[in-house]
Amino acid sequence: MAITTTSPTMSAIVQDGYGPPERVLRRGRIDRPSVADHEVLIRVRATSVNTPDWIAVTGIPYIIRLKFGLRRPSQPVRGSDVAGVVAAVGREVTDLELGDEVFGSLWDGDAGKRAGTYAEFTVAPAAQLSKKPDALSFEEAAASVMSGLTALTAMREVGGVGPGKHVVINGASGGVGTFAVQIAKVLGAEVTGVCSTRNVELVKSLGADHVIDYTQQDFTHGSERYDVILDNVMNHPPSETARLLTSNGLLIPNSVGNQGGWFAGLPRMARAAIMGRGSTDVRFAKYVVNRENLDDLAALVESGDVRVVIDKVYSFDDTASAVAHMLGHHARGNIVVGAQD
Repeated sequence: MAITTTSPTMSAIVQDGYGPPERVLRRGRIDRPSVADHEVLIRVRATSVNTPDWIAVTGIPYIIRLKFGLRRPSQPVRGSDVAGVVAAVGREVTDLELGDEVFGSLWDGDAGKRAGTYAEFTVAPAAQLSKKPDALSFEEAAASVMSGLTALTAMREVGGVGPGKHVVINGASGGVGTFAVQIAKVLGAEVTGVCSTRNVELVKSLGADHVIDYTQQDFTHGSERYDVILDNVMNHPPSETARLLTSNGLLIPNSVGNQGGWFAGLPRMARAAIMGRGSTDVRFAKYVVNRENLDDLAALVESGDVRVVIDKVYSFDDTASAVAHMLGHHARGNIVVGAQD
């Protein structure tokens, strides 16, 4: 049996349908979530905007609506990354207590089924939370979770990045990309970042050894060969990108693109997966939220070897604008939503 609170209403950003964020997201009041035995109730101090959020808000690719609701999502509150203060704990939770400052995610691979973090309170499994280091602000902690853990998994577990490896990161100035550049350097790799002109200096400042400005040069037409390619954009057919791999190289696709329609960028992801059944080594970076990974990421940030790049912090009432910013696909680093006033 969980330690429960009464169920008053709380403020939340509610999604009424699918479409442009400014049209379908509004501030409203919903019931405060109850807390199961293994869960923690968190007063949200900061959250962030990630790819699953704009996908769920716009309903694109359309095929996702078959899972989340044809006319509107069955669960109306978006958001998964969180940094905040523990407000209640379930009976099985012994390592977190009231008042602890925590960060983590409620993401469980079944996005859309659980009430999200664009709210005054949210609930997450205790195993997917860690105590927030004092050196990280709530905004930095919230911005680091999905982007940072995806990059950490891609570079360390999937890519096996280390000394002697040459890594290229397409989309090096985005949320995942800014973390991936820095983590790859910490692991000892030679790093090439691909970004637009306005982000060249940013990517250099993160430690990239080489930067390709895609407005001046198509990196898939180059002669350089890479041991690992992390493609956060998928703006080229995977066969063209894979041409740049060494004989033992690895392609890590990590984007559904930004096109509309029933399937959006999913066909390119599918083609990449099919390529992986042949002679090309293709693997996907599975986003795993657990305390060990969160602590590893926090240690990298606390050490100063990795910094959290935040493009902008929006107020709670401007959450729709934050999602629209992400939907523009030109964010420099991560987009954060602060606590409500």
